[in-house]
Formats: sequence, structure tokens, C-alpha cells
Amino acid sequence: MKDLKEKFNFYDQTYLKSYNLDKAIQYQLNLLDSLDIFTREHSENVATIACNLCRKLHLSKGFTEYCTICAYLHDIGKLFIPSKILQKPAQLTEEEYEVMKQHTTLGYKLCIKDTKLRPYYAGPYYHHESLDGTGYPQGLVRKDIPFEAQIIRVADEYDALVHKRQYKSHIGITDALKIIIEHTKPSENAPKHTGYTYAGKINKKIVKKLLKVVIDDIEYEISCVIDYVQHLQDEIKRYKKIEHYIEKRNSTKNKNKQLYYEQYIDLLLHAGESLENFDNLYQEVKDAYILRKEILSNLHKEIKNVKKLVV
Repeated sequence: MKDLKEKFNFYDQTYLKSYNLDKAIQYQLNLLDSLDIFTREHSENVATIACNLCRKLHLSKGFTEYCTICAYLHDIGKLFIPSKILQKPAQLTEEEYEVMKQHTTLGYKLCIKDTKLRPYYAGPYYHHESLDGTGYPQGLVRKDIPFEAQIIRVADEYDALVHKRQYKSHIGITDALKIIIEHTKPSENAPKHTGYTYAGKINKKIVKKLLKVVIDDIEYEISCVIDYVQHLQDEIKRYKKIEHYIEKRNSTKNKNKQLYYEQYIDLLLHAGESLENFDNLYQEVKDAYILRKEILSNLHKEIKNVKKLVV
């Protein structure tokens, strides 16, 4: 029987694997192992989203591979941020936030010093720049921010919103996308002298593709849950048969009939199952079925809401 606690990964790695990045990023992944678990998982998620965005943008295979590795490395500068700040369970103070912001320049310096990392410095250096000049570390505007960094910025912001990290709470996918869509709109804080006050913080074209990536991911998850619900339905049918023959066995005093029912029950039981644990297993399957049906309903509501969003 399948694991009743089976989890489905929201980020479909199919596109990522199609680029055969294993050898190319092995060195970078070894570095990521030194990061805390939140940062490491976030880096992997951002790389996957960036890869999927590149596919939706119809970018070349070479650029997609390059951008994906840049995304893997985007937070590599956090290796040099004190753990008491990086892993602080509460919101950072203004002083601590200023220290945290240094991860962009620290990541850039690390890449420049290392010949294997040097080609990918744009990810660590520019992923917090904003199109309207309100970002850091340099306050660049749209024309000066590499496109790979604009892609990573969107992927980074999305993953940071939908995944709980230390002091942050998880918010729903639709609400996260609404926040990101708002960041495509002009900001009152944009410096007037740049001429980019109309630009918003992040690239609208990339955000439109993010909606498509998210819809694809939800549809994939729906298909996974549907398959699992079908499996659970089949299991419930099997358990109902077992329950029926248990009742038949218990209702007769005829030894031959009892033996017949027990043999039939044995044929229906799978490895690891017995009459002793039958009741618990049956209840687990029914509970799992109810839970997955609820998840499926929520996913259908989520994708309906996402499809209504306009960038």
C-alpha cells in the first residue's frame, strides 16, 4: 500500500532535470550544503522556478542553464552573514537588516574570487535590485539590471512569500501572487531622477509567466492528488470486502465456512496487513481519503482564483 503520508512537491523538477545540470552544479551544491536548511531549500526552489520561467519565456537552453545556476547561487553570500542574524526567529531590526543586505555584495565578491563561480556573479549581486531604482545594493534601474537577475528577483520573491521561514508565516498562493502583481506597479518611493518611476519593482512580463508556471504546478499537483484519491478509493473497496468477509466469518459457527472466509480474507490482505491491525489500517485509509478530497477541493479553488488574476 502507498504511504498514506505521501507528500507532493509543489515545485515540479521536470524542466530542471531536462537540462542535465547535475554535473554543472555539483560544485555549487556542495557550497550550498554549508548554508542553513531554510536558505538551502530556498535556493533550490528559486533555481527550479527560474528554470521554469526561462522555459515559459522561450529562452535558449544555454541561457536557461546559466540562469538556473545563477539562481542556485543567488543567496550564497549568506555564508558570511552571522547565524544569529540569518537564523533569528524574530523579525530583524533595522541594523540587522542592513547586515543581511550585505549578502549581495559578499556573494558577488565570493564569485569574482572563484573562477568556477565567476560566470554566475549576476545572481548573487543583482537579485535584490528593483526596476524603479529602489533596490540594493546599487539602486540600479531597469536598463542596467541583467535579465537573469530580473527573473531571479521574481522567483526569489515568490518562494519567500509562499514558504514559511523563521519568523515569517506561510500565505496562500493567490495572496502571494497578488503581492507580486502589486510590485509591478509604480511605487511612490521610486526616485524621480532615474526616469523609471513608472516601472514598478519587478518585471511585468516575467510575472505574467510566473502565473503560467504556478498554474502548471497546481494542475500537476491536482493530477497527483487525483491519482492518489483513486488509489485510496480502490483500497477502501478492498477493505470493505475484507470487512464483509470478517462479518460473515463471525456470524457462522460452521468451522468449514469460517475456514473458507479466513482463506478468502488472506487473499485480500496485503503484505504487513493482518486481522489484528485491520481496523487501524482501514481507518487510516478512510482518514487519508477525506483529507485528500479536501486538499483536492482547495487546489481547485486555488487554481480558479489564480486564473482570475491580471498583471
